[in-house]
Amino acid sequence: MADDLFKALADPTRRTILDELTEKSGQTLFEICSRLSMKHQLGISRQAVSQHLAVLEAAGLVETRREGRYKFHDLNTAPLRQIAERWHVPGTSGPEESTP
Repeated sequence: MADDLFKALADPTRRTILDELTEKSGQTLFEICSRLSMKHQLGISRQAVSQHLAVLEAAGLVETRREGRYKFHDLNTAPLRQIAERWHVPGTSGPEESTP
Protein backbone atom coordinates (compact mmCIF):
# COMPACT_ATOMS: atom_id res chain seq x y z
CA MET A 1 0.00 0.00 0.00
CA ALA A 2 2.80 2.44 0.80
CA ASP A 3 4.23 1.97 -2.70
CA ASP A 4 0.93 3.00 -4.29
CA LEU A 5 0.69 5.98 -1.98
CA PHE A 6 4.18 7.25 -2.73
CA LYS A 7 3.68 6.66 -6.46
CA ALA A 8 0.46 8.68 -6.34
CA LEU A 9 2.10 11.54 -4.46
CA ALA A 10 5.18 11.61 -6.73
CA ASP A 11 3.33 13.32 -9.58
CA PRO A 12 2.83 17.11 -9.32
CA THR A 13 -0.47 16.99 -11.23
CA ARG A 14 -1.88 14.47 -8.77
CA ARG A 15 -0.74 16.64 -5.86
CA THR A 16 -2.55 19.58 -7.48
CA ILE A 17 -5.70 17.47 -7.80
CA LEU A 18 -5.44 16.62 -4.09
CA ASP A 19 -5.00 20.33 -3.30
CA GLU A 20 -8.20 21.05 -5.21
CA LEU A 21 -10.07 18.30 -3.40
CA THR A 22 -8.79 19.70 -0.11
CA GLU A 23 -10.30 23.05 -1.03
CA LYS A 24 -13.59 21.55 -2.19
CA SER A 25 -14.32 17.88 -1.72
CA GLY A 26 -17.04 16.12 -3.67
CA GLN A 27 -16.16 17.37 -7.15
CA THR A 28 -17.11 15.78 -10.45
CA LEU A 29 -14.54 15.11 -13.17
CA PHE A 30 -15.82 18.18 -15.03
CA GLU A 31 -15.32 20.40 -11.97
CA ILE A 32 -11.80 19.10 -11.37
CA CYS A 33 -10.84 19.62 -15.02
CA SER A 34 -12.27 23.14 -14.96
CA ARG A 35 -10.36 24.08 -11.81
CA LEU A 36 -7.10 22.64 -13.16
CA SER A 37 -7.53 24.59 -16.38
CA MET A 38 -8.71 27.91 -14.96
CA LYS A 39 -6.79 28.09 -11.70
CA HIS A 40 -3.56 26.26 -12.58
CA GLN A 41 -3.43 26.74 -16.37
CA LEU A 42 -2.97 23.00 -16.85
CA GLY A 43 -3.87 21.98 -20.39
CA ILE A 44 -4.73 18.40 -19.53
CA SER A 45 -7.42 16.24 -21.11
CA ARG A 46 -10.38 14.81 -19.22
CA GLN A 47 -9.03 11.34 -19.94
CA ALA A 48 -5.66 12.23 -18.39
CA VAL A 49 -7.36 13.67 -15.28
CA SER A 50 -9.47 10.53 -15.07
CA GLN A 51 -6.33 8.39 -15.17
CA HIS A 52 -4.72 10.50 -12.43
CA LEU A 53 -7.87 10.08 -10.33
CA ALA A 54 -7.69 6.31 -10.84
CA VAL A 55 -4.13 6.26 -9.47
CA LEU A 56 -5.21 8.38 -6.48
CA GLU A 57 -8.17 6.08 -5.89
CA ALA A 58 -5.97 2.97 -6.07
CA ALA A 59 -3.75 4.54 -3.39
CA GLY A 60 -6.81 5.22 -1.23
CA LEU A 61 -6.38 9.00 -1.36
CA VAL A 62 -9.59 9.57 -3.32
CA GLU A 63 -12.94 7.91 -2.77
CA THR A 64 -15.74 8.06 -5.30
CA ARG A 65 -19.48 7.93 -4.94
CA ARG A 66 -22.21 7.90 -7.55
CA GLU A 67 -25.37 9.96 -7.38
CA GLY A 68 -27.48 9.37 -10.44
CA ARG A 69 -25.40 10.14 -13.52
CA TYR A 70 -22.70 11.93 -11.54
CA LYS A 71 -19.57 10.54 -9.95
CA PHE A 72 -18.17 12.60 -7.09
CA HIS A 73 -14.57 12.49 -5.87
CA ASP A 74 -13.74 13.00 -2.20
CA LEU A 75 -10.38 13.32 -0.48
CA ASN A 76 -9.44 10.59 2.00
CA THR A 77 -6.49 11.46 4.25
CA ALA A 78 -6.47 8.16 6.18
CA PRO A 79 -3.58 6.68 4.13
CA LEU A 80 -1.46 9.76 4.92
CA ARG A 81 -2.13 9.34 8.64
CA GLN A 82 -1.13 5.67 8.40
CA ILE A 83 2.19 6.64 6.83
CA ALA A 84 2.80 9.29 9.51
CA GLU A 85 2.02 6.75 12.24
CA ARG A 86 4.30 4.18 10.63
CA TRP A 87 7.39 6.20 11.52
CA HIS A 88 6.09 7.92 14.64
CA VAL A 89 8.74 8.23 17.32
CA PRO A 90 7.31 7.49 20.78
CA GLY A 91 7.53 10.37 23.20
CA THR A 92 7.27 13.13 20.58
CA SER A 93 4.25 15.26 19.92
CA GLY A 94 5.20 16.70 16.54
CA PRO A 95 7.93 17.10 13.97
CA GLU A 96 11.35 17.04 15.47
CA GLU A 97 13.80 19.80 14.76
CA SER A 98 17.24 18.70 13.71
CA THR A 99 20.16 20.30 15.44
CA PRO A 100 23.64 20.28 13.94
